[in-house]
Amino acid sequence: MHGPFQTIGLIGKYGDAGIADTLLALAAFLREQGRRVLLDRETAELIAPRAVGWEVAGREELGRRADLVVAVGGDGTLLNAARSLAGRDVPLLGVNLGRLGFLADISPASMGRRLKEILEGRAVEEERLMLRARVLREGRTLHEGLAFNDAVVHKWNTPRMIEYETYVDGRFVDVQRSDGIIVSTPTGSTAYALSGGGPILVPDLEALALVPICPHTLSNRPIVVGGEARIELVVRDCNRGRAQLTCDGQDAHDLQEGDRVEIRAHDRRIRLLHPPDHDHFRILRVKLGWGSKRQ
Repeated sequence: MHGPFQTIGLIGKYGDAGIADTLLALAAFLREQGRRVLLDRETAELIAPRAVGWEVAGREELGRRADLVVAVGGDGTLLNAARSLAGRDVPLLGVNLGRLGFLADISPASMGRRLKEILEGRAVEEERLMLRARVLREGRTLHEGLAFNDAVVHKWNTPRMIEYETYVDGRFVDVQRSDGIIVSTPTGSTAYALSGGGPILVPDLEALALVPICPHTLSNRPIVVGGEARIELVVRDCNRGRAQLTCDGQDAHDLQEGDRVEIRAHDRRIRLLHPPDHDHFRILRVKLGWGSKRQ
Protein backbone atom coordinates (compact mmCIF):
# COMPACT_ATOMS: atom_id res chain seq x y z
CA MET A 1 0.00 0.00 0.00
CA HIS A 2 1.12 3.56 -0.64
CA GLY A 3 -0.06 7.11 0.01
CA PRO A 4 -1.00 9.04 3.15
CA PHE A 5 -4.50 7.60 3.70
CA GLN A 6 -4.63 3.87 4.42
CA THR A 7 -7.93 3.51 6.32
CA ILE A 8 -10.87 5.46 4.94
CA GLY A 9 -14.26 5.93 6.56
CA LEU A 10 -17.45 6.41 4.54
CA ILE A 11 -20.52 8.31 5.75
CA GLY A 12 -23.65 8.47 3.60
CA LYS A 13 -26.52 10.94 3.41
CA TYR A 14 -28.98 10.41 6.24
CA GLY A 15 -32.23 8.74 5.18
CA ASP A 16 -31.29 8.32 1.51
CA ALA A 17 -30.93 4.68 0.51
CA GLY A 18 -30.27 5.86 -3.05
CA ILE A 19 -26.65 6.53 -2.14
CA ALA A 20 -25.89 2.78 -2.14
CA ASP A 21 -24.64 2.66 -5.74
CA THR A 22 -22.22 5.54 -5.22
CA LEU A 23 -20.97 4.06 -1.93
CA LEU A 24 -20.41 0.64 -3.52
CA ALA A 25 -18.51 2.17 -6.43
CA LEU A 26 -16.46 4.29 -4.04
CA ALA A 27 -15.61 1.35 -1.78
CA ALA A 28 -14.62 -0.81 -4.78
CA PHE A 29 -12.31 1.93 -6.06
CA LEU A 30 -10.68 2.42 -2.66
CA ARG A 31 -10.06 -1.31 -2.27
CA GLU A 32 -8.51 -1.41 -5.74
CA GLN A 33 -6.15 1.27 -4.47
CA GLY A 34 -5.19 -0.98 -1.57
CA ARG A 35 -7.12 0.93 1.09
CA ARG A 36 -9.09 -0.38 4.03
CA VAL A 37 -12.71 0.82 4.09
CA LEU A 38 -14.84 1.42 7.21
CA LEU A 39 -18.55 2.08 6.74
CA ASP A 40 -20.45 4.28 9.18
CA ARG A 41 -22.88 2.14 11.20
CA GLU A 42 -25.96 4.29 10.51
CA THR A 43 -25.14 4.28 6.80
CA ALA A 44 -24.77 0.49 6.85
CA GLU A 45 -28.23 0.16 8.39
CA LEU A 46 -29.63 2.50 5.75
CA ILE A 47 -28.37 0.54 2.73
CA ALA A 48 -28.75 -2.96 4.19
CA PRO A 49 -28.65 -5.68 2.88
CA ARG A 50 -26.24 -4.26 0.28
CA ALA A 51 -23.74 -3.58 3.09
CA VAL A 52 -23.38 -7.26 4.00
CA GLY A 53 -19.69 -8.11 4.41
CA TRP A 54 -18.58 -4.52 4.96
CA GLU A 55 -16.45 -3.57 7.96
CA VAL A 56 -18.74 -1.33 10.04
CA ALA A 57 -17.85 1.22 12.75
CA GLY A 58 -19.67 3.78 14.87
CA ARG A 59 -18.74 7.46 14.62
CA GLU A 60 -16.40 7.41 17.61
CA GLU A 61 -14.52 4.40 16.26
CA LEU A 62 -14.53 5.91 12.78
CA GLY A 63 -12.89 9.07 14.09
CA ARG A 64 -10.32 7.04 16.01
CA ARG A 65 -9.33 4.59 13.27
CA ALA A 66 -9.78 6.40 9.95
CA ASP A 67 -7.05 8.44 8.29
CA LEU A 68 -9.66 10.11 6.09
CA VAL A 69 -13.48 10.28 6.18
CA VAL A 70 -15.48 10.75 2.98
CA ALA A 71 -19.02 12.14 3.33
CA VAL A 72 -21.25 11.12 0.41
CA GLY A 73 -24.38 13.19 -0.10
CA GLY A 74 -23.94 16.94 0.04
CA ASP A 75 -23.02 19.83 2.29
CA GLY A 76 -25.57 18.77 4.92
CA THR A 77 -23.99 15.32 5.14
CA LEU A 78 -20.57 16.87 5.57
CA LEU A 79 -21.87 19.24 8.27
CA ASN A 80 -23.25 16.27 10.18
CA ALA A 81 -19.97 14.37 9.81
CA ALA A 82 -17.96 17.38 10.99
CA ARG A 83 -20.00 17.76 14.18
CA SER A 84 -19.87 14.07 15.02
CA LEU A 85 -16.09 13.91 14.48
CA ALA A 86 -15.24 17.17 16.25
CA GLY A 87 -12.17 16.81 18.42
CA ARG A 88 -10.76 14.06 16.20
CA ASP A 89 -7.83 15.04 14.00
CA VAL A 90 -9.28 13.33 10.93
CA PRO A 91 -9.62 15.16 7.58
CA LEU A 92 -12.98 15.25 5.79
CA LEU A 93 -13.75 15.08 2.09
CA GLY A 94 -17.15 15.60 0.47
CA VAL A 95 -18.70 13.85 -2.54
CA ASN A 96 -21.77 15.79 -3.70
CA LEU A 97 -24.61 13.79 -5.21
CA GLY A 98 -26.53 16.93 -6.17
CA ARG A 99 -25.26 20.19 -7.55
CA LEU A 100 -21.82 21.61 -6.83
CA GLY A 101 -21.54 22.26 -3.11
CA PHE A 102 -19.60 24.86 -1.16
CA LEU A 103 -18.09 22.10 1.00
CA ALA A 104 -18.67 18.82 -0.84
CA ASP A 105 -17.15 19.72 -4.20
CA ILE A 106 -16.41 16.33 -5.82
CA SER A 107 -19.02 14.94 -8.23
CA PRO A 108 -19.65 11.18 -8.66
CA ALA A 109 -18.55 11.49 -12.31
CA SER A 110 -15.08 12.72 -11.32
CA MET A 111 -14.88 10.74 -8.07
CA GLY A 112 -12.26 8.19 -9.18
CA ARG A 113 -9.89 10.72 -10.72
CA ARG A 114 -10.23 13.18 -7.84
CA LEU A 115 -9.81 10.54 -5.14
CA LYS A 116 -6.72 9.17 -6.85
CA GLU A 117 -5.17 12.64 -6.70
CA ILE A 118 -6.04 12.95 -3.02
CA LEU A 119 -4.81 9.44 -2.16
CA GLU A 120 -1.50 10.39 -3.76
CA GLY A 121 -1.26 13.35 -1.38
CA ARG A 122 -2.15 16.05 -3.91
CA ALA A 123 -4.96 17.67 -1.94
CA VAL A 124 -5.67 21.20 -0.78
CA GLU A 125 -6.25 21.16 2.99
CA GLU A 126 -8.02 23.86 4.97
CA GLU A 127 -8.49 24.25 8.71
CA ARG A 128 -11.86 25.77 9.48
CA LEU A 129 -13.55 27.14 12.59
CA MET A 130 -16.29 25.23 14.34
CA LEU A 131 -18.60 26.65 17.02
CA ARG A 132 -19.47 25.33 20.44
CA ALA A 133 -22.80 26.57 21.83
CA ARG A 134 -24.33 25.96 25.23
CA VAL A 135 -27.58 26.97 26.91
CA LEU A 136 -27.49 28.04 30.55
CA ARG A 137 -30.51 28.50 32.81
CA GLU A 138 -29.89 29.96 36.26
CA GLY A 139 -26.20 29.13 35.86
CA ARG A 140 -26.78 25.48 34.97
CA THR A 141 -25.85 24.05 31.56
CA LEU A 142 -28.94 22.51 29.93
CA HIS A 143 -27.67 21.79 26.46
CA GLU A 144 -24.47 21.84 24.42
CA GLY A 145 -24.22 21.74 20.65
CA LEU A 146 -21.65 22.06 17.88
CA ALA A 147 -21.97 23.95 14.61
CA PHE A 148 -19.79 24.03 11.52
CA ASN A 149 -21.95 26.62 9.70
CA ASP A 150 -23.85 28.56 12.33
CA ALA A 151 -25.56 28.68 15.69
CA VAL A 152 -28.89 30.49 15.47
CA VAL A 153 -31.19 31.85 18.18
CA HIS A 154 -34.56 32.34 16.50
CA LYS A 155 -38.28 32.59 17.10
CA TRP A 156 -40.20 29.34 16.94
CA ASN A 157 -43.87 28.53 16.34
CA THR A 158 -44.99 32.15 16.63
CA PRO A 159 -45.39 35.18 14.34
CA ARG A 160 -44.04 37.49 17.06
CA MET A 161 -40.48 38.73 17.26
CA ILE A 162 -38.28 37.74 20.16
CA GLU A 163 -36.15 40.08 22.24
CA TYR A 164 -32.61 39.36 23.40
CA GLU A 165 -29.46 41.03 24.70
CA THR A 166 -26.14 40.58 22.90
CA TYR A 167 -22.72 40.61 24.57
CA VAL A 168 -19.26 40.20 23.00
CA ASP A 169 -16.47 39.22 25.41
CA GLY A 170 -18.65 40.39 28.29
CA ARG A 171 -19.29 43.80 26.75
CA PHE A 172 -22.89 44.80 26.17
CA VAL A 173 -23.74 45.38 22.48
CA ASP A 174 -27.49 45.97 22.39
CA VAL A 175 -31.03 44.84 23.12
CA GLN A 176 -32.68 43.77 19.92
CA ARG A 177 -36.13 42.75 18.74
CA SER A 178 -36.04 40.57 15.64
CA ASP A 179 -36.81 37.11 14.33
CA GLY A 180 -33.45 36.05 15.77
CA ILE A 181 -29.72 36.23 15.19
CA ILE A 182 -27.22 34.05 13.29
CA VAL A 183 -23.72 33.55 14.67
CA SER A 184 -21.80 32.27 11.67
CA THR A 185 -18.35 30.87 10.99
CA PRO A 186 -16.62 31.81 7.72
CA THR A 187 -17.83 28.47 6.37
CA GLY A 188 -21.43 29.37 7.22
CA SER A 189 -21.17 32.87 5.76
CA THR A 190 -22.43 31.49 2.42
CA ALA A 191 -25.39 29.72 4.06
CA TYR A 192 -28.20 31.16 6.21
CA ALA A 193 -26.12 34.23 7.08
CA LEU A 194 -25.84 35.16 3.39
CA SER A 195 -29.62 35.10 2.91
CA GLY A 196 -29.88 37.34 5.98
CA GLY A 197 -27.67 39.98 4.36
CA GLY A 198 -24.41 38.97 6.04
CA PRO A 199 -20.94 39.36 4.50
CA ILE A 200 -19.08 36.56 2.72
CA LEU A 201 -16.00 35.63 4.78
CA VAL A 202 -13.14 33.74 3.14
CA PRO A 203 -12.85 30.26 4.72
CA ASP A 204 -9.49 30.70 6.45
CA LEU A 205 -10.46 33.94 8.18
CA GLU A 206 -10.41 33.85 11.99
CA ALA A 207 -13.70 35.68 12.43
CA LEU A 208 -17.37 35.27 13.31
CA ALA A 209 -20.34 37.13 11.82
CA LEU A 210 -23.35 38.20 13.89
CA VAL A 211 -26.26 38.59 11.49
CA PRO A 212 -29.70 39.74 12.71
CA ILE A 213 -32.77 38.09 11.15
CA CYS A 214 -35.38 40.68 10.10
CA PRO A 215 -34.54 43.19 12.87
CA HIS A 216 -37.21 45.64 14.03
CA THR A 217 -34.63 48.44 14.05
CA LEU A 218 -33.66 48.87 10.39
CA SER A 219 -30.27 50.41 11.27
CA ASN A 220 -29.23 47.11 12.88
CA ARG A 221 -26.58 45.55 10.66
CA PRO A 222 -24.28 42.48 10.70
CA ILE A 223 -21.18 42.72 12.86
CA VAL A 224 -17.92 40.82 12.31
CA VAL A 225 -15.85 39.97 15.40
CA GLY A 226 -12.64 38.04 16.02
CA GLY A 227 -12.61 34.26 15.86
CA GLU A 228 -11.81 33.96 19.57
CA ALA A 229 -14.69 36.20 20.68
CA ARG A 230 -17.20 34.92 23.24
CA ILE A 231 -20.76 35.67 22.18
CA GLU A 232 -23.57 35.71 24.75
CA LEU A 233 -27.25 36.02 23.90
CA VAL A 234 -29.75 36.48 26.73
CA VAL A 235 -33.38 35.76 25.82
CA ARG A 236 -35.93 38.35 26.98
CA ASP A 237 -39.66 38.85 26.47
CA CYS A 238 -40.22 35.37 25.13
CA ASN A 239 -42.98 32.95 26.06
CA ARG A 240 -41.87 29.41 26.83
CA GLY A 241 -41.29 27.30 23.75
CA ARG A 242 -41.33 30.31 21.41
CA ALA A 243 -37.58 30.43 20.75
CA GLN A 244 -34.90 27.92 19.88
CA LEU A 245 -31.17 27.50 19.54
CA THR A 246 -30.42 25.64 16.30
CA CYS A 247 -26.98 24.40 15.25
CA ASP A 248 -26.44 23.93 11.50
CA GLY A 249 -30.20 23.71 11.07
CA GLN A 250 -30.00 20.12 12.32
CA ASP A 251 -29.81 20.24 16.13
CA ALA A 252 -32.47 22.29 17.97
CA HIS A 253 -33.13 23.10 21.64
CA ASP A 254 -36.06 25.09 23.07
CA LEU A 255 -35.34 28.32 24.94
CA GLN A 256 -37.32 30.37 27.44
CA GLU A 257 -37.07 33.85 28.90
CA GLY A 258 -33.88 34.34 30.92
CA ASP A 259 -31.88 31.63 29.15
CA ARG A 260 -28.30 32.55 28.29
CA VAL A 261 -26.73 31.15 25.11
CA GLU A 262 -22.93 31.18 25.00
CA ILE A 263 -21.27 30.70 21.61
CA ARG A 264 -17.55 30.57 20.89
CA ALA A 265 -15.07 28.79 18.64
CA HIS A 266 -14.39 25.12 19.35
CA ASP A 267 -10.82 24.54 20.53
CA ARG A 268 -10.17 22.19 17.58
CA ARG A 269 -10.44 23.03 13.90
CA ILE A 270 -12.07 20.97 11.15
CA ARG A 271 -9.64 19.64 8.55
CA LEU A 272 -11.32 19.86 5.15
CA LEU A 273 -9.79 18.41 1.98
CA HIS A 274 -10.36 19.49 -1.62
CA PRO A 275 -8.98 18.45 -5.04
CA PRO A 276 -5.66 20.09 -5.99
CA ASP A 277 -7.27 22.68 -8.31
CA HIS A 278 -9.79 23.81 -5.68
CA ASP A 279 -10.67 27.51 -6.00
CA HIS A 280 -13.11 28.99 -3.50
CA PHE A 281 -13.81 32.02 -5.69
CA ARG A 282 -14.67 29.79 -8.64
CA ILE A 283 -17.25 28.03 -6.46
CA LEU A 284 -18.66 31.41 -5.42
CA ARG A 285 -18.93 32.45 -9.08
CA VAL A 286 -20.75 29.27 -10.02
CA LYS A 287 -23.04 28.99 -6.99
CA LEU A 288 -23.94 32.68 -6.82
CA GLY A 289 -24.06 33.31 -10.57
CA TRP A 290 -21.39 35.99 -10.67
CA GLY A 291 -20.96 36.73 -14.37
CA SER A 292 -22.31 34.65 -17.21
CA LYS A 293 -19.41 34.00 -19.58
CA ARG A 294 -16.39 33.00 -17.50
CA GLN A 295 -17.26 30.52 -14.78
